[in-house]
Amino acid sequence: MTHPLARLAFAGVLAVLGFLLPRLLGGSSLVYDTLVAIAIFSAMSYGLDVILSDLGEISLVHTAFFATGAYAAAILTVTYGFSAWTALAGAVLAALALALVLGVITLRTREFAFSLVTYAAAVVCMNVASNWDFLGGSDGIVGIPPLDLSIGGIELTAGRSAEFWPFAYLLLLLTLYVVHRFRRSRLGQAALMVHMNPRLATMCGLDGNRIRLQVFLLSAVISAAAGWLYAFQRAYVGTDLFDTYFLVLMLTGVILAGRRILLGPLLGTALLLSQKSFASLGAYGDKLVLGVVLVGVLCLCPKGLASLWPRRRAAAVTDAPANTNPANTNKARFPSPVWERGQG
Repeated sequence: MTHPLARLAFAGVLAVLGFLLPRLLGGSSLVYDTLVAIAIFSAMSYGLDVILSDLGEISLVHTAFFATGAYAAAILTVTYGFSAWTALAGAVLAALALALVLGVITLRTREFAFSLVTYAAAVVCMNVASNWDFLGGSDGIVGIPPLDLSIGGIELTAGRSAEFWPFAYLLLLLTLYVVHRFRRSRLGQAALMVHMNPRLATMCGLDGNRIRLQVFLLSAVISAAAGWLYAFQRAYVGTDLFDTYFLVLMLTGVILAGRRILLGPLLGTALLLSQKSFASLGAYGDKLVLGVVLVGVLCLCPKGLASLWPRRRAAAVTDAPANTNPANTNKARFPSPVWERGQG
């Protein structure tokens, strides 16, 4: 077993190399634009990842949380003239309020019904944004100022993609840390138990609906924070944030590499956006590629590309319930901390 300090040092080296990646790739505007987009949309996808991977549900409303963060940033800075820090707090609070309302309604359902209800909620949110003048209506909100997170005498501003990279990268690192800690927390372990064996969770005294709601709230905050930064990076928000492109991008990014892999959504999103930037087939062609990848993974490799790796394939066989013995079944269905660390 690797020593914790060695793992921490290795993670630190990877973090430094990741920050220097734009320069290592040439430092062009296209490279910075692509990597900033990868960081923001990866953070957006992690909000869906904790729902899909840890609760076992397919949420189709996370574009609304992403848009909520962006709209909150736009309204608070453009309409009321608040700072980016206040806009971040507003984005988090708005996402929590929306998730609380939607969670109370949608979390009463399961699986297929849950997906349909969350999709309907996303459609309602899109129509509200399209027809409410306070949210800019169909024209959206323009004129979002450059990002300014200055503290005291420390100037922290961004306008161009190269200047946005440190902020986008920090957001990505914080998101990875939050997801990592969540999966090792009591809430994360309880969410996994509620997902895999609801009856046993009830026997252990766990309130499944409360746990699902707490995870839903956490996921909303993660996606909303990404939307907040995206609003400053694009300097405009509109109803296109509810477009199915963002939804399919999230879903594909989460499942492409494999679920419950800490870097999975990052790697999946990076592959998809790299194709769009460096091997683009045009707007419609790129959307077609995204759809084909999603269908291909679901049909040919439903457990993600990581399942093709020999060690992962062997682990999957080992962890699968081999008989009907309840003790063996529970042991196989509930991974130990060592097994879980191997996934993250």
